[in-house]
Amino acid sequence: MKEPSGNEQSLSGKKVAILATDGFEQEELVSPRKALEAAGAETEIVSPAGSKIKAWNKTDWGSEVEVDVTLDSVNADDYDALLLPGGVMNPDHLRRNPEALEFVRAFFETGRPVGAICHGPWTLIDAGVIRGRTVTSYESIQTDLKNAGANWVDKEVVVDNGLVTSRKPDDLPAFNRKLIEEVAEGPHRVLATEIDNG
Repeated sequence: MKEPSGNEQSLSGKKVAILATDGFEQEELVSPRKALEAAGAETEIVSPAGSKIKAWNKTDWGSEVEVDVTLDSVNADDYDALLLPGGVMNPDHLRRNPEALEFVRAFFETGRPVGAICHGPWTLIDAGVIRGRTVTSYESIQTDLKNAGANWVDKEVVVDNGLVTSRKPDDLPAFNRKLIEEVAEGPHRVLATEIDNG
C-alpha cells in the first residue's frame, strides 16, 4: 500500500461498514468502496440478505457482490464509519428493516461519519436521524427529506457534522473525497437534535 502524500488522507486502521441489500446502485457502492480501500480503510458489506447481493446498474440488474457479514450478526461498534449506497430498491428495503434502522442510528448516537448518496438518505428518514440536518439526495426524494425536517439543498456534495450526502453517480468524485476526509477526522460532536425518537 502506497503512503499518502500531499493532501491525501490515510484511513489506515479504519473500518467502514457498507449497509446494502439487493437493488443497490452498482457504481454507488463500488466507487466509494474502492476509494476508501485505496486510502487504507478496511470495508465490509453488511446486509440482511444472504451470502450475495445483486446490484442495479443504471437500467438493469448488474453484478453480484459478496456479503461479508449479515446484519443479524453484526455490531455497529466494530466500525468507524457507515456508507449507504443508493438505488431505489435497496434503501426502500432497508428502511423497513428494524435491525437496519437500529444499525444506522448507532452511528449517529456516537457521532461517527456516515455517507449516503442518491436514494440512500431515505433510510435516514426512517432511522429518525435527519431532522435539522442539511443534506442533498436524488431530486425525487427531496420532499420526503424536507417533510422529515431536513434542510435539502441542490449541491454535488453536502457535509453536515460528519454526514456526507450527494445526489447521483455523477457526484461520486466529490462524494468520495469528502467521505474520506470525514472518516479520517473520526467521530464528531453528537448534536442534541441528532436522534428523533418521536
